[in-house]
This record gives sequence, C-alpha cells and structure tokens, in this order.
Amino acid sequence: MSEPNNLARPAHPTFWEAFKYWLKLGFISFGGPAGQIAIMHQELVENKRWISEQRFLHALNYCMVLPGPEAQQLAIYIGWLLHRTWGGIVAGVLFVLPSLFILAGLTYVYLAFGDVKFVQGVFNGIKPAVVAIVVFAAWRIGSRALKNNLLWAMAALSFVAIFALNIPFPYIVLGAGVLGFIGGKIRPDLFKVGGGHGASDKGYGPALIDDDTPPPAHVKFSAARLAVLLIVGLALWGTAMMMLTEPTLLDMGEFFTKAALVTFGGAYAVLPYVYQGGVEHYHWLTGTQMIDGLALGETTPGPLIMVVSFVGFVGAWTKQIFGPEALFLAGFAGASVATFFTFLPSFLFILAGAPLVEATHGDLKFTAPLTGITAAVVGVILNLALFFGGHVLWPKATEAAPFSGGFEWFYAMISIAAFLALWKYKQDIMRVIAACAVLGLIYTFSI
Repeated sequence: MSEPNNLARPAHPTFWEAFKYWLKLGFISFGGPAGQIAIMHQELVENKRWISEQRFLHALNYCMVLPGPEAQQLAIYIGWLLHRTWGGIVAGVLFVLPSLFILAGLTYVYLAFGDVKFVQGVFNGIKPAVVAIVVFAAWRIGSRALKNNLLWAMAALSFVAIFALNIPFPYIVLGAGVLGFIGGKIRPDLFKVGGGHGASDKGYGPALIDDDTPPPAHVKFSAARLAVLLIVGLALWGTAMMMLTEPTLLDMGEFFTKAALVTFGGAYAVLPYVYQGGVEHYHWLTGTQMIDGLALGETTPGPLIMVVSFVGFVGAWTKQIFGPEALFLAGFAGASVATFFTFLPSFLFILAGAPLVEATHGDLKFTAPLTGITAAVVGVILNLALFFGGHVLWPKATEAAPFSGGFEWFYAMISIAAFLALWKYKQDIMRVIAACAVLGLIYTFSI
C-alpha cells in the first residue's frame, strides 16, 4: 500500500479514548454486519489509523469463520489488540448493550400496542423492505467474494444443499471449508480472495498497528492464559445456568448456547436455526412475529443477531414466566438471557483464538478455507431471502401449499423498489426502511 508521506504514525489511544469510541459505535452501528464493518473500517483504518488495512482484514477473516456475529467479534479483536483483555471485553459489551435496551423498549411497544392499526401499518411496510435488504446482502457479499466461476459454483451448491436437500448449515460450512483448504493447495490463485473483503489499493498513512508492527507481549500465545480463559468462561456459563430456575429461561439458556456454538455465517445464516427452535419447537413466538423481530433488528443499532433478544422477550412475555402482572419484567429477563448466552462464546472465541491468528498473516492455508466458507454463505443468505419473501408475499400460505392464499402484489412492489434503492441508487438503509414504513402505513389505512 502506498502511504502519504506527510502523515505521522498516530499516538496510542488511552483506554478511555477507546471506551468512548466503542460506546459511540454501539449507538451508530446500523446496517447489519456489512454496514458495521464499513463503519469500523472508515473510522479505525481510514480516519483514526489505529490499525492497518491488512491487519483489519486479517482479523475480519478469522471472525468470518467463527459462529456468531462477525462485526461484534471484530470489535472485540481490535479492542483486545489495543488494550488487552479488558479492551476486548469493553468493545464487545458496548457493541451490544445499547441495542439490548433499545430493542427491549421497542419490543414492549410492539407487544403492548401491536394491534393498533398504526403499528401494523408500519410493520406492513418494513417487512417487504427486510426481504429486499436480505437479497441485497446476498448480492453485496457475492459481488465482492465470488471473484471466479469456481466460487460462484460453490455458492450455487450451497444454495441447493440448504434449499432443496435441507442439509444443516454447519455441515455446509464444514464442507466449504474443506473444499477451500483443498482448493488452496491445488489452485491457490482462485482462493486468494480472503473471505471476500479484498484489500484496498488506497493508502491511509502509517497505522498504529501496522502491517510490520512487532506484536506486543499480550498478543503472543500462552497456554496458561488460554487455560484461565476457558476456566473463567465455563464458570460464567455454568453459574448463569444454575441461576436460571425458571423452566422457560433455562430452555432459553440451553437453546441460545447451542445457537451460538453451531451456527456459522453471521446473522442471516443463524436466523433459520432460531426460527426452527423458537417458533416450531418451543413455540415462544409465531412465524409472523419472527419476521417482525427481524424488521425491528434492522432498524436498531447493534448486530442483526440481536433479534435473539426479541425472541427471548416475546417468549418470556408469552409464557408469562413471572405472572400476568409482570410482563415487561419477564420480557426483559428473557431478552437478557438470550443476549448473554448468544454472545458469551464470541468473547471466548476471540480472546482465546486471536493470539494464534496473529501468527498467521498472509498464510494461504488459513485464508483459503475462509474464502470457501464465504462463498457458501452467499447461497445460504439467498435461501433466507426466499424464506422471508414467501412469508411476506404469501402471508396466508401453509407449508403444504406454499403459494396459496393470494399474492401480495403491493408488498412485492415495495420489495422491488427497496432493492433498487439500495442497489442502483445507493440509498442509506435507514432511509429505505423509513420510506417503506410510510408506504405500508398509507396502504394499510387505505384498505
């Protein structure tokens, strides 16, 4: 990368300077994982220059292969690089804490006043926008990650595997990773994309953590440190589980722990698993409520996987775990449990694995599997778009008759218009959602 000669290497930020940035990020991190990663790149790589482009992308590649929200994990990683373990913990917690409180408040409004025609109208417009957003996510990731016909073929195989063959996503990820590893040996030129986030040719000046910056002592691998982290993590999980004496909350703790460990590919890939468990198995909420939850998640800051907080809130509210007089308290307890058990593994994955990752800069045997996995994720996201599109455009359909009950042409037009606004006219995602909400409101009051 070329570097401007007139820029000096930035000073190391204090812990509180970083704290203020992570807190700000928690309130402005809209736009799903792609938007959040772009926000961090612009601020941390381009403006503040706390980390170089290559080091940023190397960390991102590791986060992409992990189960859980890659944007939040990236924040933990960079926070850890800057200020050791506590820096990573603060970055990760502040990334999701504002969203928890905002989403809990909005979910209460949704449940308490969801029958009001005004609220229904807003959601009627947002839901088709969500379909467009998911399609746009598939296109955006695919256009960056699928740089050759082989990767396009892997994405297509992934789509067929999950859509037609119902193969669980973890197996698809494993298969894609193995293919990427083998492909990196046979045709390394086809697997140098690095997870779909190709390096930029732009120079932003010397970074605090630059490509050639010697690793500080705290980023070097230590078996003793790893053992302590694992013991502390298991102790936190076990203590929290023992405190959950209410059956519904205990089920949530177990379910969201599994969701955090066995689902790969970010929020768009985990949603079918959460839908299957929350809607079909535990009956915490309905399929329509699940889509409404995704709509809320798209309109609030924080990782999109915060939709689990919505699921927890609605489930505890529906089950009235503290009685009919304490519905909000029940909902907030459910949201908190879902959030804690979903995000706890992310801290362990980063704090335990990052020292090993820091020793693998530019090693193709590590980056090639990530490239294969990213290709597979594109196919899974497209499948999710069809899943949501079916529920929105054929709301009265059943599993036995998926296209029955009438086609919602107006919502289809909203989805098309929203996609064009995002894709062709590069509109901000929040503006698109707001415009769709207004259209839904007008349509609802006109029928």
